[in-house]
Amino acid sequence: MTAAEHGPRERMVFSAAQLIRRDGVASTGMREVAAHAGAPRGSLQHYFPGGKEQLVNEAVGWAGRYAGKRVARFLAALPEPTPSGLFAEMVRQWTDEYEAAGFAGGCPVAAATVDCAESTASTREAAAAAFATWTGPVARALTDMGVPEERSTALATLMISSLEGAILIARAEQDTRALTTVTRELGPLLDAAAGPAG
Repeated sequence: MTAAEHGPRERMVFSAAQLIRRDGVASTGMREVAAHAGAPRGSLQHYFPGGKEQLVNEAVGWAGRYAGKRVARFLAALPEPTPSGLFAEMVRQWTDEYEAAGFAGGCPVAAATVDCAESTASTREAAAAAFATWTGPVARALTDMGVPEERSTALATLMISSLEGAILIARAEQDTRALTTVTRELGPLLDAAAGPAG
């Protein structure tokens, strides 16, 4: 479905996520979101009576759901799913983006966390929920690949934390070195957790 097939509300949530991932929460204005979404400015108050805070929180929630849904696509791309293969696919989307389009964008959930964790409780809670929404599918995938259930959530957290940190370093260095490093170094640990069959 193209962006034009979505209604103005959905387009504004998507646009907010895209602008936050590039500029952060503080630099993302409501008018800019409406313009990016091709939505009438008056519709902001209609769809988001809670103002910018509501819009940011919904954009963060969208990003968590998007990341969680991508797990199934990453697994489908692997001839034989392994924990290291899943992590490599998670990282590859970022390496590909940075090599093709530069280092302007990061994770909107991380950006909102950095900007708002201390100042806006609802956004901190939305970010925590978004990370949980992403962690769940990764943990289930690991369990399906033979990682003991009691370790799956911890390893999913390790994978996402490593990816988020590598994204931050890649943007700072304007280089994909950190992304390729975490893929190489974390892969064997993840596969070992799945046991000999993994």
